[in-house]
Amino acid sequence: MSEATPFDRVIRGDIVLTDRVLRDGYVAIRGETIAAIGEGLSPPAKDIVDFTGKYVLPGLVDGHMHTASSRGWPGIRGASRTAAAGGVTTCVDMPYDVPRPVTDASILAEKIEQVNALSHVDMALYGTIKKEGGIDAIAGLAEAGVCSFKLSTYEYDPVRFPRIDHPTMVAAFREIAKTNLMVAIHNEDQEIVVRLTEEAKAAGHTQPIWHCRTRPPLCETMADLEIFEIGLETGAHVHIAHSSLARGFEIAEVFRKMGGKASGEACIQYLCMTEEDIIRLEGFGKCNPPFRTAEEVNRMWDAFAAGQIAYVSTDHAPWPYDRKVYKGDIFSVGAGLTGMQSFAPLMYTLLSERSMPVTLMAKYCAERPAKFHGLFPKKGAIRVGSDADFVVLETGDFTFDAKDIQDDEDARWSPYDGRRVSARVAATYLRGACIWDGKAVLATPGVGRFVPRQHNGTYVGED
Repeated sequence: MSEATPFDRVIRGDIVLTDRVLRDGYVAIRGETIAAIGEGLSPPAKDIVDFTGKYVLPGLVDGHMHTASSRGWPGIRGASRTAAAGGVTTCVDMPYDVPRPVTDASILAEKIEQVNALSHVDMALYGTIKKEGGIDAIAGLAEAGVCSFKLSTYEYDPVRFPRIDHPTMVAAFREIAKTNLMVAIHNEDQEIVVRLTEEAKAAGHTQPIWHCRTRPPLCETMADLEIFEIGLETGAHVHIAHSSLARGFEIAEVFRKMGGKASGEACIQYLCMTEEDIIRLEGFGKCNPPFRTAEEVNRMWDAFAAGQIAYVSTDHAPWPYDRKVYKGDIFSVGAGLTGMQSFAPLMYTLLSERSMPVTLMAKYCAERPAKFHGLFPKKGAIRVGSDADFVVLETGDFTFDAKDIQDDEDARWSPYDGRRVSARVAATYLRGACIWDGKAVLATPGVGRFVPRQHNGTYVGED
């Protein structure tokens, strides 16, 4: 490459960093990484892409999503397509795959092979443990590159998504603490949910609102206290996988002050959806934990503004359409929402509605999830040496349309269908190459790569 054209590509626009916006700035790319960042005139390059008037953010890092929890590993293909269209360049995928979870290094190796063959975006992977006898596999999973671990206090399936009892959880936390990796927890109390669900069914209360009534705030906070106490005892970094309550972040802060490594994330639905929405959406609004009150949503934003939230994720779970249709029994409907293609437009909109700066999107939807999962600065940052991953946002007045979702046809549904948003994803770049041009996914299966952990992560107390 001659000195006259030192860069392969220059992308121009309003470059969004975590602390400022470079108006009329540029990012220069050499190969797959960022080589220069600046303002003013573009440096020489083989290709200059002009997004003047649009925001150029780091590609989003979705720290919580499920590609294979309903459709198995073939789900990686469709879910990663919708990630590309949504500006999510790195997915952190949960381990609860059909028909078997990622409980040892050999299963992880098989999943990595599938990711490298099927994914349209880069992907980091969680590991988990068996309900019984899985502790010895933790070290091997860490050595093989999982970014974090996930356990649950609530059982969806005894094999695929088991409840881990307290003695096993203590032993697992001790072993995970040796790896210095984060362990995220699905935080709902089993006994409360089971009893309330049984009572509701016996009384004939199967309408959508009863999904919320049978999973009250207490079942979350009890689980939070249990897991953070075990974390304090064992030295593990314990993380709430999805807090629908501001109190969850307050509890985490209390344990950090006691010397624990405690954190929690907010899925985007808990920043905008309320109990009224599940009445409107029926099965398409069912997720665990459930939507809360409008007052709780406001408290969640207070926690966000106070810096108590680790990061914002989607908990994307693309159930087939038929599994989400309410037919008189909300308890028979699959729990989970689609969310990756709406992630960037919706997060920008929610920040704008509260007159909060777009820099917070770069921080909480890219940099911080990358840090917590040990992927920073390779991922989640616009800085020299980082992968050239970007999402380009065009601001304006748009409507999110579920028909535009780039997943398989039976996954083209969204709780945000018809919602007015103030931005759209105009382009997505993965390692310097355009994988979404605003209309079509340009990446092919296998363009995405498995991203092993780069370091041992962080937590709120260190950030």
